[in-house]
Amino acid sequence: MKSWKNIFIALSIFGCCGCAHLATVKTTQPRVPMVAASEDQLTLAKPYLSAAERAQPIVALGDDLSAAKLSLQVLDQRLHDSSAQSIYNFSVARAVENVERAKIQPWQRKIDIVSDRSDYTLTTPKPIDPEHNPSRYDLFPTDSLKISGQFFKIRSTVSGIGAPLVAVERAENPQFRQQYKLPRIYAPVTAAIRFSGQKAELQFVDPMKSDRIALSKGTFPLAVDFSAPTAMLIARERPERLGFSRVMNPQKYADTARLCQLQQYDPARTPVIFVHGLQETGASWAPMVDTLRNDAAIREHYQFWFFSYPSGYPYPYSAALLRRDLAGIRRAFPNHKRVVLIGHSMGGMICRLMVTDAGDKIWRDFFATSPAKTPLSSDTRKLLEESLVFNHRPDVQRVIFISTPHRGSKLASGWIGRIGAALVRTPRLFTSVYTSTKPLLVADPAARTLKRMPNSVDTLEPNDRFVQAVDKLPITRGIPYDSIMGDRGRGNTPNSSDGVVPYWSSHLDGARSELIVDSGHDAQLNPKATHEVARILKENLAVGSR
Repeated sequence: MKSWKNIFIALSIFGCCGCAHLATVKTTQPRVPMVAASEDQLTLAKPYLSAAERAQPIVALGDDLSAAKLSLQVLDQRLHDSSAQSIYNFSVARAVENVERAKIQPWQRKIDIVSDRSDYTLTTPKPIDPEHNPSRYDLFPTDSLKISGQFFKIRSTVSGIGAPLVAVERAENPQFRQQYKLPRIYAPVTAAIRFSGQKAELQFVDPMKSDRIALSKGTFPLAVDFSAPTAMLIARERPERLGFSRVMNPQKYADTARLCQLQQYDPARTPVIFVHGLQETGASWAPMVDTLRNDAAIREHYQFWFFSYPSGYPYPYSAALLRRDLAGIRRAFPNHKRVVLIGHSMGGMICRLMVTDAGDKIWRDFFATSPAKTPLSSDTRKLLEESLVFNHRPDVQRVIFISTPHRGSKLASGWIGRIGAALVRTPRLFTSVYTSTKPLLVADPAARTLKRMPNSVDTLEPNDRFVQAVDKLPITRGIPYDSIMGDRGRGNTPNSSDGVVPYWSSHLDGARSELIVDSGHDAQLNPKATHEVARILKENLAVGSR
């Protein structure tokens, strides 16, 4: 048992959240907001809402609409009345719940609501495109969701008008890979209701496209909950379970390697692509993404993507997979703006290769001949060329490195790393590559000699020949890069370490900025690091994205 514990430590020490309880989502009964006794008009709304709790869905919907209309009338008189906003938001949330319970679709046809207190005709504007069709989603008001977990100790929300919802796609999208989307969408939506006499119009607003809404006589900030959709995605899909498995057996999870957008594509916004490290998944970025989305300027100008991959692969091969996907989104979205890459740990090493001109120099260092003159089968040559022969990506405008071991980590070459590396299963396609190339490789006395193809842990060693070769190559001129790293609060830079990566490995001369935060290796979870990323992204806007 003790040996297995050591094995687990050997791998998990490089990651930060492979087995942590990241998110839990439970339903709760929201309470009608408090209203001061002096608020005569608003106190009339409370009986409507109390009656709705006990009524059948259609009848309850009528009461919800009456309460929403009454509170909106108060807002017409007092635009900044917080009690009226609270009653309105609560009423709209309950109305959405009752639309769901009654299984009606006002976006398909108008619905007549007949109740004891008042009658309404409920409609919804036609969806702007299939992705915004409410019929595709289950809708959950976020005031009925209790969220907790390691990543959700602080909830990213924006106060304002409307009922924040989580829209969960009911069916998996069969073309999610080709469209670079999540298999199932979990998105923030905000509901609002407008009134014209007895006509009620329920509207679903995409907070990624609008941050204000006009209602009756006023224009208000839109209420949004960014944490709830992310928490529900993680709680339901459990992506973090893949972290450890994809290190141990990367071939089994080959189909999980992909670049994916976290929101609907917008050609006007700059893509920011997050690349995780060893034993991590895209979920590792959840706290940073939700916090960045909470910033109106960043939300307006950027869209968020992530690249996920089996992190047992040697990182030059994972970089080749990222290049394929970057070429793929260039074809799928030919008008997209140049991207910003943000990489944590080994993910930063992958990003480093996107802004480096190696040509065939590394290949020649390994084989002493050009690719064309190296006697290899076509399949082996193709795989190795994709991994070893590369130049910078012109579609990358900036890179942010977080806790990145540019010169490796001694932890990988120590006993912990050796145990971890020995346990990673070598994919079959790499077995033949190793057999073919071993006799052709130029000997390098400074590099560790292996009897198999190097895996991800091997390519984190300071004496790995690929790591040493890349370190000799400059980052392409004209592409700014920034560094963030941890020192565990010891304040002993340049002799510092985050516990996994020492400063001498994470520091890069020529960085536009460098920030050391009080953090271990999981610096991407540090609030100061997130604040620094926000600063850099805003600076990037000032420079220009093209």
